[in-house]
Amino acid sequence: MTYRVADCHNDLLIAVRHLRERGHTDPFGDFWLPQLRSGGVCLQVLPVFTEEQFVGEGALRRSLLMVEEARHLAELHADDVAIVHSGTELRAVIDSGRIALLLAIEGAEPIGHSLELVDVMWRMGIRMSSLSWNRRTMMADGIAERDTGGRLTQLGVDAVHRMEDIGVILDVSHLSEAGFFHLAEVATKPFIASHSSCRALSGHPRNLSDEQLRVMADASGFVAVNAFGPFLTDGEPTVESYVDHLEHAISIVGPDRVGLGTDFIDDVAAVVDPVFTGLLVNKDDIPTTAGLQRPADFPGLAAAVEARLGAETAAKVLASNLIDFVGTNIG
Repeated sequence: MTYRVADCHNDLLIAVRHLRERGHTDPFGDFWLPQLRSGGVCLQVLPVFTEEQFVGEGALRRSLLMVEEARHLAELHADDVAIVHSGTELRAVIDSGRIALLLAIEGAEPIGHSLELVDVMWRMGIRMSSLSWNRRTMMADGIAERDTGGRLTQLGVDAVHRMEDIGVILDVSHLSEAGFFHLAEVATKPFIASHSSCRALSGHPRNLSDEQLRVMADASGFVAVNAFGPFLTDGEPTVESYVDHLEHAISIVGPDRVGLGTDFIDDVAAVVDPVFTGLLVNKDDIPTTAGLQRPADFPGLAAAVEARLGAETAAKVLASNLIDFVGTNIG
């Protein structure tokens, strides 16, 4: 079978921005668009991430440039992609044969201490947001600060309520465990882990414990499983390793609330000059997930998911689950 694919996390915006700053005219059209088409992608969430060198007052400026980058590539390739702002737009774009692009904030650094900027980001098209990356923000602690035991700040609690009010999906990937459980206490709408794997299969701190997965199930939340090698296994990660995590998440959250959040890093790291903090992984020692490194690899993943879970569940996990969740919860 040929499957559609909906992916909840690809940092391609960073790569595109870096290459355009170096004079490349259309890195999205030259590389990423053919990749997405080859993989059968119909929905791609694009995180707007604050790199280490822009943390602080540079975060807002950089995020504005990243959103403009997304707008630029969408205008340049209007026949193939479109940024979506509502469930109605999402379904219309997919039905037209184009790729729906959903903008997300990864880490709350651009918002800083100004809650009003949550609304500004929404007007710019942001429809998904986390309260932290691995670092501490004014809203919450990231997973790399887990030893502090920090919950959400009052600003973080207020941001949760504001995001829910205006139709921004809350993202708990990267959030500290204490912050995760605090968010679950105060949230009144379903939230998402946009790119997280399962700690029962691999003990990396970025993965979700079974207790966290049960909380997400109770909250009608969504788990998009990460394909980053160090999160999948202590050995050599494979497509089957990734399917193991999908299967485990399904066993707890259910077959209708699990999807893909691949977090492909190989082609991003190849062109970006990143400042890795070393908090969670050494970039020089990243095991590659063979057969699952970029969007064009999705057909192989689809075959593996179908073989393990059957065609009906494969269609859900590969695309329709995330489409339905996002379409229902953005506004």
